[in-house]
Amino acid sequence: MMKSAFLLLRFAVLAMVATSASLASAQDNYPTRPIKLVVPYPPGALTDLLARALGQRLAIELKQPVIIDNKAGAGTLIGAEFVAKSLADGYTLLMATSTTLGISPLLYTNSPIDPIKDFEPISRVGSVNFFLVANREFKATTVQQMLEAVEHAPGKYNYASVGSGSPHHLFMEILKAQYGLSLQHVPYKGTAAALGDLLAARIDLMFLDATAAVPNIQAGKVIALGTSSAQQTTLLPSVPPIAATVPGFDWMAWQGIVAPAGTPKTTVMLLAAALERIEASAEFKEELHRFGMEPLPLQSPADFAAAISAERPRWASVIKTSGAKVE
Repeated sequence: MMKSAFLLLRFAVLAMVATSASLASAQDNYPTRPIKLVVPYPPGALTDLLARALGQRLAIELKQPVIIDNKAGAGTLIGAEFVAKSLADGYTLLMATSTTLGISPLLYTNSPIDPIKDFEPISRVGSVNFFLVANREFKATTVQQMLEAVEHAPGKYNYASVGSGSPHHLFMEILKAQYGLSLQHVPYKGTAAALGDLLAARIDLMFLDATAAVPNIQAGKVIALGTSSAQQTTLLPSVPPIAATVPGFDWMAWQGIVAPAGTPKTTVMLLAAALERIEASAEFKEELHRFGMEPLPLQSPADFAAAISAERPRWASVIKTSGAKVE
C-alpha cells in the first residue's frame, strides 16, 4: 500500500515537473501563435488607429499576427476588465490610455479594475496634447486675455467637453479652481457635436485634443490660446503652453500597452524591446504626427509602472475638485 502511494506521488511530481518544463519551454519560444491587442474604444477612434498601426509593425517584429479586438464601453473599463481577467501568457494585451488607467478607475464608483495590481506595464507609446481653443467671436487670443475676460463677466461664458470626467472636462476644471472662474460646463457625447457648436459660436471655449484641434487651427476656424502640456508642442510650435501663463499647468493624455498582471518578465521585456524598436523609428514618429500625437521619451516597463502610480493621486485630486462621478 505504502509503495503504491509512493509511486503515485512520484508520478504526480514528475508530471508537475514535466508540465512546468513544458510551460517554460513554451514561454521561451514566445510567441508561437497570434497575439490579441484589445482596444477599449470603437473602430475608427484615435486609439484604434494607433493600435492598428502598432499591430502591423509588432507583427513584423514578433513574426506572428496581431489581431485588433475592439471592446468599447464604460469609459474603456469593459476592455480593460477583459484583459485583466485573461491568461497572463502574453497573448492578450491592452491598448491602454490615461483614461483607462488614470481617470476611469477613479471616476466609476465600482471600478472592475485596479490599474496598479491588475496589469504589467510594457511601454508608453505616445502622448496626446490638448489645445485650449476659442470660437472666432471670442474676444481673446491668449490665455491671459481669456482669464481676464471670464473673470470680468462671471457666468457669461461656457465651455464644452465630451463628457463629465473626460480630460476635456477635467483640464478646464483645473483652471476654474485655480482662478475661481465661473464657466458653464456643457457636456457632449462626442468631439464632433461639441466642435460643431464651437465652430457655430454656440460654445465659447473648449479643450480639444490635438487630433481634432490642429487642422481646425490651421484652417483658421478656431483661436488657439495654449496647450495643456508644459512642453512646447512640435505640432504647432507657435502655440505656447498654458504653463507660460499658469505656472505648473502640465497635463496630457497618453497611450500605451499593458499585459495582465503575472505575465512572465521575459515576455514583458521581449515585448518592450520590440516596441522600443518601433517607437525609435522615424517612420513611426511621422505616423504619430499624422495622428496628432507626439512621441514620448522611451521608458522601461518599470518606469512606465512608476508613471502610472505617480499620476493616480493627481487625477484623484482633479476628479474630487470637479465633482465628476459615474455610478
